[in-house]
Amino acid sequence: MLRLIRHKLNMAVILLVDENPLRASLRQSLLERATPDVVRVSNPADALCMVESEDFAQALRLVVTGSRVSGISGPEFVHELRTRMPDVPVLVLTDSEEFPADRPTPPGVCYISANSPEELRTTVDRLLHANSRQTA
Repeated sequence: MLRLIRHKLNMAVILLVDENPLRASLRQSLLERATPDVVRVSNPADALCMVESEDFAQALRLVVTGSRVSGISGPEFVHELRTRMPDVPVLVLTDSEEFPADRPTPPGVCYISANSPEELRTTVDRLLHANSRQTA
């Protein structure tokens, strides 16, 4: 799979982890407004394999995932991802009542409701720009 996306690795890359093809397609089109380089994988295991590639890891600027993923719990996946990529922000899309506002948020992880495309675009832009300032 990495061979297929190698040409994209010269710019900022967003990794989208979503097992639902229709939802992933909609989210990918929204994310491509922030950067055209969006790579989608369907499960957390594939995402963790992708970040093991040095070329991919260097281009990765943001990971977007749902709070429910198959094969591993959402918090376990985020923890494992942050262990491997501590400088890359993770955006977790949740149901509106799924994540209480008063619950502590780990550093580098942002939780938002998955209901608003405008909120998704705004949050992604903010995270990409904050991350590019940190790495510049």
